[in-house]
Amino acid sequence: MVQRKARGTQVSGREMAAGEMRIRRGEEQDMADINRLLNQVLAVHNAGRPDLFKANAKKYTDRELREILHDAGRPVFVAVDEEERVLGYAFCVFQQHIDNNILTDIRTLYIDDLCVDETLRGRNIGRKIYEYVLEFARREGCYNLTLNVWECNSAAKAFYEKCGLKPQKIGMEKIL
Repeated sequence: MVQRKARGTQVSGREMAAGEMRIRRGEEQDMADINRLLNQVLAVHNAGRPDLFKANAKKYTDRELREILHDAGRPVFVAVDEEERVLGYAFCVFQQHIDNNILTDIRTLYIDDLCVDETLRGRNIGRKIYEYVLEFARREGCYNLTLNVWECNSAAKAFYEKCGLKPQKIGMEKIL
């Protein structure tokens, strides 16, 4: 009988290399690990834009996260190791502008958030999650896959460019 490690524990690269990674839909049992990774994303955003992102905040309440995990229109995918520890995730949202005056009715899968545990980056986990989401979007009949990336997050920008994404639009600001 295989014993599981406590949920929410750090995963060493050596442990991950020994086992098999798989990608599946996120479940309630993943919430502690997902919250841990959401905190890592928040730390990057807060470091880059403390004027916009609060430190030590929580993106979703447990109730909100639970609702998202059960919402077919907002699929969440997780990469897990053999012990079901979450190594990374992608939060997605289907978007479509039906009968819009100026936009076509294309169906888009928007990646709201993609994260790999900071201790495991550079091991193609993010690429595998991205490719899984890309194939999911194709199967679901989407025209395109979109996401936003903050200007201050150069590592994420470089990653997405390596995945073949191109700028669709650029958000601009002037701080007053």
